[in-house]
Amino acid sequence: MDRYSLDVTSAGRNYDLIRKAITSGFFYHVAKRDPTEGYKTIVEQQPVHIHPSSALFQRQPDWVLYHELVLTTKEYMRECLAVEARWLTELAPRFFKSADPTKLSRRKRQERIEPLFNPHAAHKDEWRLSRRKG
Repeated sequence: MDRYSLDVTSAGRNYDLIRKAITSGFFYHVAKRDPTEGYKTIVEQQPVHIHPSSALFQRQPDWVLYHELVLTTKEYMRECLAVEARWLTELAPRFFKSADPTKLSRRKRQERIEPLFNPHAAHKDEWRLSRRKG
């Protein structure tokens, strides 16, 4: 921190600051709870499940950030973290945007986000932030 002349500050007992910091780096690895299949990754809509050894396995939060996927009998997310949907639009505005609120229910307005990633793009690296204008 001395190299960049930044102050070292503690988050103390505010774990949301730590969760937001992790989310800002791993925003691409987010899954939303699906009533039929456990979870679906928000970018590729791939069905995944929380690993049984995870502390979040019994909790089942609505939004989960994961570090890696492990394929056994099912596709499992390991090293999971519960996140808020609104954090994604705050921390990665060039990758996620809020959905049109006029087309959604009141409950969904607060949590609905859409990825700017296009899986059917002509160029495979078109989703990358470095290729976006603006």
